[in-house]
Amino acid sequence: MATTTERVERLVTPLLDARGLHLYDVEHTGATLRVLVDRPGGVDLDLLADVTRELSSALDAVDPLPGRYTLEVSSPGLERPLRRPDHFSAAMGTTVRVKTRPGTEGERRVEGVLVAADDEGVTVEAGAGRRRLAYDDIERAHTVFDWQPAGRRPTPSRGSARGKATTP
Repeated sequence: MATTTERVERLVTPLLDARGLHLYDVEHTGATLRVLVDRPGGVDLDLLADVTRELSSALDAVDPLPGRYTLEVSSPGLERPLRRPDHFSAAMGTTVRVKTRPGTEGERRVEGVLVAADDEGVTVEAGAGRRRLAYDDIERAHTVFDWQPAGRRPTPSRGSARGKATTP
C-alpha cells in the first residue's frame, strides 16, 4: 500500500508538470502537508498562490489524507532540504550541512562540498578531509547558501584592531 506522500506525489505531479513545475518533495508531518515545487528561474508568490488553490481542490476531490490538515505549497528555498538520492545528486559541487544519526561513527555535524552521491550515500569534502556517509546514517541535510556578497569582507566587531593607531 502506498504511503500518504506517495499518494500525494502521484496526484500532484501531473498538475505541476502541466504548469512547467517540478515536484521537489512532499512532506507529511502531523497536520501539515508540505508540497515543495520548483522550476528553472524559480517560482514567485503569485504562482505559488495559484498552485496552492489548484492542488487544494484536487486534494479535496480525492481526499488522500485522513482527517484535517494544512496544505503548504512553497519552493524548496535557497537552503534546500536534501532527503532523497536525487536531491543529493542535484546538489553536487555545492556546500552542504549534514547531521548524522546518533551512533554514527565520527562527528555528528559535517559541513563541506558535496563531491559524490550515488544510490548508497554521499561523500562530503570537509576541512578534515573526505567523509563518506550512507543515507541511513543521515538524520538531516540541506544545502548552504553563502549569504555574504562576493568580494565583501565581514565588518570587524567592536574591539578589533580597525582604526587603532600602532606605534613603530
